[in-house]
Amino acid sequence: MSHAVAAAGERAEIFGHPRGLATLFLTEMWERFSYYGMRALLVLFMVEQVEKGGLGYTDQTATAIYGLYTAAAYLVCIPGGWIADRLWGSQRAVWVGGIVIMCGHFVLALQGVPTFFLGLLLVCLGTGLLKPNISAVVGALYGPTDARRDAGFTLFYIGINLGAALGGVVCGWLAGFNWHYGFAAAGVGMLAGLIQFHFTRDSLGTAGLAPATAATPALRRAAWSTVALVVGAALLLLMAAVRGWVVLDAIRLRDGATWVLVLVTIAFFAYVFIAGRLTRDETKRVIVILALVLACAMFWAGFEQAGSSLSLFAERFTLRDVAGFEVPAAWFQSLNPAFIILLAPVYSALWVWLARRNLEPGAPMKFALGLIILGLGFVVMIGAAALVASGRQVLPTWLIFTYLLHTMGELALSPVGLSAMTKLAPQRFVGQMMGIWFMANSLGYVIASSIAGTFDTGNLGAWPGLYTQIVLTTVGTGLVLLVFSRPLRKLMGGVR
Repeated sequence: MSHAVAAAGERAEIFGHPRGLATLFLTEMWERFSYYGMRALLVLFMVEQVEKGGLGYTDQTATAIYGLYTAAAYLVCIPGGWIADRLWGSQRAVWVGGIVIMCGHFVLALQGVPTFFLGLLLVCLGTGLLKPNISAVVGALYGPTDARRDAGFTLFYIGINLGAALGGVVCGWLAGFNWHYGFAAAGVGMLAGLIQFHFTRDSLGTAGLAPATAATPALRRAAWSTVALVVGAALLLLMAAVRGWVVLDAIRLRDGATWVLVLVTIAFFAYVFIAGRLTRDETKRVIVILALVLACAMFWAGFEQAGSSLSLFAERFTLRDVAGFEVPAAWFQSLNPAFIILLAPVYSALWVWLARRNLEPGAPMKFALGLIILGLGFVVMIGAAALVASGRQVLPTWLIFTYLLHTMGELALSPVGLSAMTKLAPQRFVGQMMGIWFMANSLGYVIASSIAGTFDTGNLGAWPGLYTQIVLTTVGTGLVLLVFSRPLRKLMGGVR
């Protein structure tokens, strides 16, 4: 790319934002179409009877596999961020990641247990390359003190959820004819995103084009050797499990993965604090990042019931007949992104309005509010679970209000968190800090899987109490963060 084209791409604007935001908006929209379209089917497909095209797994096994998959997809964001920071640059990582994701979805469209798990592995690897780095490119479009940054990330978040809403509806509808039609539609969505990215990437200019710190030739060789070794080992383990040479217990793997993620998170921050050569201000900001990462994990542990226990609740205990048409349970997964599309502009305008008056609450307080509102959503589910425990099915309005409150909590936390990572992270660690942000998602997802496994359809009377525990945990964490929001705000220094 010539310097003239790069400069032109960086100067051009659309609706008051860099033109490159539109490119990233559409790329992420199609990637999320593929991811959430497939995610809406995943647990339902695994618990479906084999005679009806499913895998016939128990609820506990299916939710454990779901938790491992979603956790792995975000866990590999850390090496994905490192590859962009040191080897490829963010733009190339996004492109290659999208290709791998597309291949994964098309492999999932093939029938068979081996192709099912191979497809999940490919989607995980591709997501690790694309997800942290596309957000890093969005951050690179704005200056460190650009007041449009939070608004830009919120608009980017609309793209994420437009794709998620469409993916759940389209893939869920096609899965009603054949499960694998739904998986194939996810692959077509990623293909559309790749085509769009290829033809409009000039608008990104030099944002994320080159590595932040180029690796030495020796480090490059060591890095690629490690990648080849890890991917090869994963493929061999998958083949051994499929052929019955080794027996893998998804529930035990999930429980072990929880501890691994905790240890990796501790190790990463220890590395940054000890070997990162941080300045005094950088140290303070990384402390804030650590607090936000922990809060983020607690949030997703509750929120990610959407794809597991709440999905099964919609399938088994919710009245879904509308004028003779049975609404697919997967469509409920589109409620959250649909609400985000409606409410994100309101939140974006609110943050800008408060910032102009020096009243913006700051990331720690926004996180606290997000956790508290999430907990209120589960208060609604306590009532729904009580009705189910009495032997009745419930109206869809219970899930609709739950997803509405969860969405309101998410908008106070997730897009703000993306923006905070790019603002607070030391420049040489931006990609890796985006990776650790998604690591928090990963930790939350395996915890969510453990929680989902406790919802036993043979003991419906315990469900109200289980939802009460989620309320106490999420609201309690939010209140603790609310108390410490002012000291954390001071540690952020001049970062808003």
